[in-house]
Amino acid sequence: MILVNDILKEKGNNFYWVAPSTITYEVLKLMADKNIGAVLIVEDEKLTGIFSERDYARKIVLHGKSSVNTHVAEFMSTHIITVGSCTQITECMQLMTDNHIRHLPVVDDNKILGVVSIGDIVSRIIREQKFTIQQLENYITGG
Repeated sequence: MILVNDILKEKGNNFYWVAPSTITYEVLKLMADKNIGAVLIVEDEKLTGIFSERDYARKIVLHGKSSVNTHVAEFMSTHIITVGSCTQITECMQLMTDNHIRHLPVVDDNKILGVVSIGDIVSRIIREQKFTIQQLENYITGG
């Protein structure tokens, strides 16, 4: 059973956040510079939203709005689905699938610990499967 905490131990607890008053263009630059697909929106140490590439495409581009003169608060998603550090990654996958999202903020006792992405989860599952296959092959061949 793999937990979110196992992923955070590997990748670290680094996450990127901005204030709701940040100009959306600056958030997009941050996402491009850091090669990330989402940024947390934090105000007074409280998670208030998340802004993703999908938010940009659907809420700004498709509506002909400008990212240069608007605050990210106008476009961020405020229905935030979070997980705890002890959540199993199978539950994360189900949440992501059911809600059509790719990033889950990790929050314990109202403290933001990090973010797990679908890429983090898939990568960990692939490694676990490779290890299991190797162990089975060793067992079968007596090695």
